Amino acid sequence: MNAWLRQHRHALHTALRRVGVLNSLVIGIALALPAGGYALVESLRAIASRASAEPQISLFLAPEAKADSLQGRLKADARVLAVRFVPREQALKEMSAVQGVTELVAALGRNPLPDALVVTAKQEALEPLAADLAKLPGVAHVQADALWARRLAALGRLARLGLWLLTGLLGAGLVAVTFNTIRLQILTQRDEIEVSSLIGATDAFIRRPFYYAGALQGLAGGVVALALIAAALALLNREVAPLAESYGSSFRFAFLSAADALAILVFSAALGALGAQLSVMRHLR
Repeated sequence: MNAWLRQHRHALHTALRRVGVLNSLVIGIALALPAGGYALVESLRAIASRASAEPQISLFLAPEAKADSLQGRLKADARVLAVRFVPREQALKEMSAVQGVTELVAALGRNPLPDALVVTAKQEALEPLAADLAKLPGVAHVQADALWARRLAALGRLARLGLWLLTGLLGAGLVAVTFNTIRLQILTQRDEIEVSSLIGATDAFIRRPFYYAGALQGLAGGVVALALIAAALALLNREVAPLAESYGSSFRFAFLSAADALAILVFSAALGALGAQLSVMRHLR
């Protein structure tokens, strides 16, 4: 057992000396592209899921509209789950919480907001219901609040599919990079390998440092990728923060979860080990 541990410790120390900084940087940049895209998509998907949890339609009423009769008509519609009347004074009070709105209203000298009805509808009936409500007398404008979130969710699914395809292409490229790196190491140490074989070294003893080198190369690339993603998200959030605050939101792009970050490290190490495996099988025969 002690001999086995010594052999692995020796192979690990040998592999650490073979890990190249430039190769790790190349792998890290390649992994940062799909992983960073995944972090952005997941942040946007969280917004869409929260917004579309309760599909709503906002009806902005004309000054001459009779809110009570409209409200009763809407409650009789089977597609409508609930109706809430929002007077223009209450809407202004809620809007005043947004930075800059109070000053804007003071400059206007009047309340520019109309009375509104907020309709909670069934998810499948949202779009046709919004079209029908726009035709009602006294309705000046209709805003289906969840439509943009549903479209964003659809775009998110498309983006995730694109990221998986990009990950597959870049993963194949990373295997090729590791394959070539290990091949060059084998060719450089050809004489040393032949001497080791002649004095009785087993195939496993000879191959083990190359396997470790490939896995460590991939792992180092994964660490570089996570560092690049963290730096990029920090820069993005510096610009996003004031924009979100102007809308009364605290939205920020979130970094990868601990499980996702660990998955990237494991994935990158596995790609490196796979490239090393293929190279060793090909060039050590």
